[in-house]
Amino acid sequence: MKSYREELWFNIPGRRAMTNITPQVESGLRKSGIQEGLALVNAMHITASVFINDDESGLHQDYEDWLEGLAPHEPVSRYRHNRTGEDNGDAHLKRQIMGREVTVAVTNGRLDFGPWEQIFYAEFDGGRRKRVLVKIIGE
Repeated sequence: MKSYREELWFNIPGRRAMTNITPQVESGLRKSGIQEGLALVNAMHITASVFINDDESGLHQDYEDWLEGLAPHEPVSRYRHNRTGEDNGDAHLKRQIMGREVTVAVTNGRLDFGPWEQIFYAEFDGGRRKRVLVKIIGE
């Protein structure tokens, strides 16, 4: 069995964003040479997420509105976590909801997606460099 590892780095200037990272994952898959296996894509920071869904701006705004309704950023005093000097208690909760990672089957050297599926990096506490791990295993 072969294994391939790559890190994708992001520095989102704003507090939140959703970025389609499917092309970067597909590039890593091509570099790996793996034809059959699994691709794991994992946010390596506890205030960011990786998820699969449609690349449609209205849906992304719906996510933003929904997440902000569930865990609003302000007032920052509402979160015990922020008593440590942080202001990102909401970002930790948003990450928990959206998830840490995705796993996609690799078939015939391609990501084996359903219709409209794409991989996204979601940032909930931007302004500094963060990374995503891409780990591909198989033959």
